[in-house]
Amino acid sequence: MAVDIVMPQMGESIFEGTITKWLKKPGDKVERDEPLFEISTDKVDAEIPSPSAGVLKEIKVGEGQTVPIQTVVGTIDAAGSTAAAPSPAPAKAEAPAPVKAPAAAPKPAAPASGPTPVTASPAPASSGSSGERIHSSPLVRRMAKEHGIDLSSLTGTGAGGRISKQDIEAAIAVGGAPAAVPAYSAPAPRPAPPPPAAGASGGQAHAALETAVPREKIYFGNYEVQPMSMMRQRIAEHMVASKRVSAHVYSVDEIDMTKVAGLRAKAKDEFEKRYETKLTFMPFFVKAAVAGLRAFPTLNASLDGTNVVIHKEINIGIAVALDGGLIVPVVKNADERNLLGIQRTMNDLAERARSKKLKPEEVQEGTFSITNPGVFGGLFGLPVISQPNVGILGLGAIEKRPVVVEDAIAIRSMCYVTLSYDHRVVDGAIAHQFLHKVKETLEKWSEPLL
Repeated sequence: MAVDIVMPQMGESIFEGTITKWLKKPGDKVERDEPLFEISTDKVDAEIPSPSAGVLKEIKVGEGQTVPIQTVVGTIDAAGSTAAAPSPAPAKAEAPAPVKAPAAAPKPAAPASGPTPVTASPAPASSGSSGERIHSSPLVRRMAKEHGIDLSSLTGTGAGGRISKQDIEAAIAVGGAPAAVPAYSAPAPRPAPPPPAAGASGGQAHAALETAVPREKIYFGNYEVQPMSMMRQRIAEHMVASKRVSAHVYSVDEIDMTKVAGLRAKAKDEFEKRYETKLTFMPFFVKAAVAGLRAFPTLNASLDGTNVVIHKEINIGIAVALDGGLIVPVVKNADERNLLGIQRTMNDLAERARSKKLKPEEVQEGTFSITNPGVFGGLFGLPVISQPNVGILGLGAIEKRPVVVEDAIAIRSMCYVTLSYDHRVVDGAIAHQFLHKVKETLEKWSEPLL
C-alpha cells in the first residue's frame, strides 16, 4: 500500500516550505516517525518524520524546491515491497539563467490592470471590493498595506489562487508605492549576478545581499563560489530589511559582574545536582532585562506605521548559534519565571533549535531580544535589531580587569553591554536609563539561586 508523504503545515501562518535535504533515498527502509527529510520555512528549519514504516518508493520533490503545504513530495510502500525499481530523486531545482544587469534598466510600464494605491479608507486586505474573500497570508497582507497595494487587483499564482509573497513582490516592483512610514518587509527581487568562471560551483545569491558594487568586479582572480543555504538567505533578507527599516542607534555601558560571578561559582555545582541543569550567566541577564523593560516599557514595543504598540507580555528572544546560521527562540512570559524556570526553558529551546525540533510558535511573538557574542570571546558587539522589535541587548565577554573602586585599583569581573535601539521609537535618554537599570539589577543582585 502506497502512503503519501506531504509537505506539512508548520504553523497557521505558513503556507509553503522548501525541502533542503532528503535523509533517505528511494529503496531505503524507513521506520514510522524516523526523520525522513528536512524543510525550511519562513519561521523554522525542521526534520519531518516518516508517516509510515516501509520503503521509500519515490521522491517527487527534490532538494531546493519550494512547494505549498499538503503537496505530495514522495511516497512510501508501506508493505515494504521493492519489486518496482525506485524512482531517482529529482535533481535540485536549477537557478534561472543569470542575466547581466543593464547599466540603467528601463522602468516597466504599469499594466492597465496592475495594482492601484489604497485610498485613505481602504477595504480590509482580506476581502476584495466585491466582498469576495482574498486568499493570502498575514505577511502578504502586511506587505500590501505597507506598499499601498489593493490585493483585489492581483491574480494569485499560489495554490487555489492564493496571492503569494512572490506575487506581491512583483506588484511592488511594477508600481506599488511605499508607505509614508516604512515597516518591516522583504526586499523586492533583483536581477541575478553574472555566472562564475568556468569550473567554479555556485548558486544564485539572495537578492537581499546584492550591493551597488558593479557585478563584473565581484568575480576576479582565484576564487570559489558557494551557494547560500536557505537559512543563510533568510538571515540575509531579514538583516538587510531591518537595517533599511529601523533607525539603528547604539549605546554602551559596563557592568561589574563580580557579585553575580561569585554567587554563581558557589552555587553552580549544587544547582546542577539539585535541578539537573547547568547554571549559566544568561538567566541573570534575562532577569535584568525584564527589570529594565518593566521600568521602561518603550523598549518592549513594536512600530505599526505611525502607532507604537506597547506589549504587555515580556517575551525575550535569545539568539542561538547554529551550524551556518542562527535562530532566535523566544522565552515567553519571561517576567513570570524565576531563575530556574528561565534556565530550563532556555536550555530546552537551545537544544531543540540545534536538533531542528522547534515549533514555529516558539520563534514568534518576541518583544525584545538578547544576543551573546561574549560567549565566543567578543568584547562587545553592535547587533542588528530583530524585527519587529525596537531593541536588542548585546552581551560581551565577562573577564577580570583592573578598575577603580572607591579611589583604589581592584580586580573585578567586568562585562560590556550594548543596546541597539530603533531611534524612531526610543530616544537616547530612555536607552541609557534602561541600561542603568540592567546594570543596577546585576550589580546589586539579591535573588537567591537555590
